[in-house]
Amino acid sequence: MSLEELWRLFPVILVAHREQWKRSYDAIETYLKKGLAECPIVRISHIGSTAVAAIRAKDIVDVLVEAAPDADLAASAAAIERIGFVRMSATADRISFNRGYTKQGFAEKVFHVHLRRAGDNDELYFRDYLNACPRVARAYEALKLRLQVRFMYDRDAYTAGKTAFVRRWTAVAKKVYAGRY
Repeated sequence: MSLEELWRLFPVILVAHREQWKRSYDAIETYLKKGLAECPIVRISHIGSTAVAAIRAKDIVDVLVEAAPDADLAASAAAIERIGFVRMSATADRISFNRGYTKQGFAEKVFHVHLRRAGDNDELYFRDYLNACPRVARAYEALKLRLQVRFMYDRDAYTAGKTAFVRRWTAVAKKVYAGRY
């Protein structure tokens, strides 16, 4: 399947905030903890727009799994795959997985899991800042809505369009919440 065909099957669609996202996160966190019980995991966190109150988001729950600094990421990645996640991308220190993508489109529940070393967690600062600053959260939502219209079938361009905003407010958040994580 070509990238264009994949994007048609899995378009960027933003929906109103759903209370079920927290429940879905709680359930997948428990599932991951059990599946990663033998791995040195420091923290599992709900990240992304589904972790921000009252803004629209893709109906995909993002999860950050932070492994201990000296952990064998390959072993943790293998454990995540054993419990039903599909590896989507990997670098030396970042491995991404998904669950809930089918040949017919999205399943009822969709997850992205980001495996990293402890401390590689800018998303936590960004999430916390958006939850504390509704004005910035609404500006982020407005940006995403504009990008959705323009890039519904181009996830890479949609993500790239958010990058400057995310970097700007993450830098502010890391100053405000210095040392939090």
